[in-house]
Amino acid sequence: MLKTIKHLLERSSFFISILLTLIIIYLSLSSLKELNVKISVSDKFLHSLAYLALTYSWLFSIKKSHSNNKIKSYIGIILIIFGIILEVLQSSMPLNRQGDIIDVLANSLGVVFALVTFNTLHKYYKVI
Repeated sequence: MLKTIKHLLERSSFFISILLTLIIIYLSLSSLKELNVKISVSDKFLHSLAYLALTYSWLFSIKKSHSNNKIKSYIGIILIIFGIILEVLQSSMPLNRQGDIIDVLANSLGVVFALVTFNTLHKYYKVI
């Protein structure tokens, strides 16, 4: 069963990464009132978790990143810049949302944590 899931994820990993990116864009640029969402946990925790998942998805989808630290670093930098751009857009668009430097830090923390822990996760993934 796990091997079947692994092969399915490998074949669709790039699509999953694109989909996660689009979901984060949508959630970041939508009005919370429009989404009718009430968050009971820390908003910053959700930011970190979202960018952790996004980083893992991109690292798994780009095969060369498994062995090349330079590519991993580029992915991390691009995703941190992506988070900054979304926060700037929140501030500049009339969305009833405000950009927050703490959100940028939470996003960056998720990216950095994913980069630091990816090799361990990847070793486990290879075993399956």
